[in-house]
Amino acid sequence: MTSARPRHLSLRKAVIAAAQRLEPLGINRGSSGNVSVRAGGGLLITPTGVPYDALTPGRIVWMDLDGRHESDWLPSSEWRFHCDILRERPDLNAVVHTHAVHATALACHGRGIPAFHYMVAAAGGPDIRCAPYATFGTAELSANAVSALEGRRACLLAHHGLIACGHTLDAALALAVEVETLAATYLKALEIGEPAALDAAEMQRILGKFSTYGQNPGRPRR
Repeated sequence: MTSARPRHLSLRKAVIAAAQRLEPLGINRGSSGNVSVRAGGGLLITPTGVPYDALTPGRIVWMDLDGRHESDWLPSSEWRFHCDILRERPDLNAVVHTHAVHATALACHGRGIPAFHYMVAAAGGPDIRCAPYATFGTAELSANAVSALEGRRACLLAHHGLIACGHTLDAALALAVEVETLAATYLKALEIGEPAALDAAEMQRILGKFSTYGQNPGRPRR
């Protein structure tokens, strides 16, 4: 937008802050990831091709959930799955996408993360799925991501990266960090061999405990 004081100023600043935390948190490099948050019947999303240290509130793009944008700046090339996720999942308010190294390494083999560790349940289910590959920015990729996120708050994208979602931007960021940590641990465990998985009954117990643990909605805690 071109006005001196764009709408949803505090949320625009929050999107910038979240985007600028991706690299210090060790879950992204450069500006390859993207961040969005629900706002005013649509969403605010990082623009395409703009370094995170050059972001300003006016460069954050407002879009409706059908993909129409309201800005002189173009939205992230991955705007489609941000819109589709937030349209299909009213329980979620924020989406973080990164090319975190360990999660992406698994995704390049088309592998998700099984129930090898109880913290896999932090993503909302007994495993973290890997969505089938599709070209970035396409409706096919978006459909694959929405499907992989069914009953979950995170997924991997084959040959691409990860998506983490949450009730808040902080929750989505925290989950992205957790997924990357789990991916790194799983890869390390695979050096010895495929680790045993926790059984379905135990994962259901963990999911039940996570549903009432902690004080921030949408953010399971140990």
